[in-house]
Amino acid sequence: MKTDAGVHSHHISQQFNIELEEIKGSMLEMGGLVEKQLADALSALINADSELGRTVREHDDAVNDMELTIDDACSRVIARRQPAASDLRLVMGIIKAINDLERIGDEAAKIAKLAVALADEGDSSKGYFEVRHIGERVRHMVNMALDAFARYDAEAALTVAKEDVNVDMEYSSAMREMITYMIEDPRSISRVMNIIWALRSLERAGDHAKNIAEHVVYMVMGTDVRHAGLSSMEKQVKSELGSNNS
Repeated sequence: MKTDAGVHSHHISQQFNIELEEIKGSMLEMGGLVEKQLADALSALINADSELGRTVREHDDAVNDMELTIDDACSRVIARRQPAASDLRLVMGIIKAINDLERIGDEAAKIAKLAVALADEGDSSKGYFEVRHIGERVRHMVNMALDAFARYDAEAALTVAKEDVNVDMEYSSAMREMITYMIEDPRSISRVMNIIWALRSLERAGDHAKNIAEHVVYMVMGTDVRHAGLSSMEKQVKSELGSNNS
């Protein structure tokens, strides 16, 4: 695990330190909003709450606005402060993370739209168990990724990447279940297709949470693991932890 001081250095300019912490705080605030959007979208779908679904869609603009504001603040810091090494990795990590958070917000808005459609079609429990189960996993991934970012914790980030493998496996299993539902009852095809799209959005949200975890590893270690694969990422992180403990 890395501490705050271990990732970006403290500067003679106290204002620079404040700016970095404010930008990081804004990114985590955006993350909290996205977490709530995802949780509300899932609740709207499972509980057939069309009003909550519409609220989630309306709040998507707030997520988009936060991304633009934080991105602008990062650009100003780069232009004015010309950060180097670990400070630059922090700023770049935030820029990449807010992009992934915005995408998670988009997936939450898609789920909310599907929730409204499903509520209008009438109540049915088919597919809801899979949505609830995978949804909880993905929500936990997003929370863990943000926590890893807040604490500069590469080991926790690795845990998020490992969890993404489990989500992908459960997503594949859920897809087989959905196909079975449609074969058994062709009248359910339209409704089950909406569940399939919701599951797809959850799988994509999990991918974006994994991306945030990879940004954490880059910030902490200076190593880009985006295309390295899980085994290589694990090797890199454990090697770093071993060298820090020696």
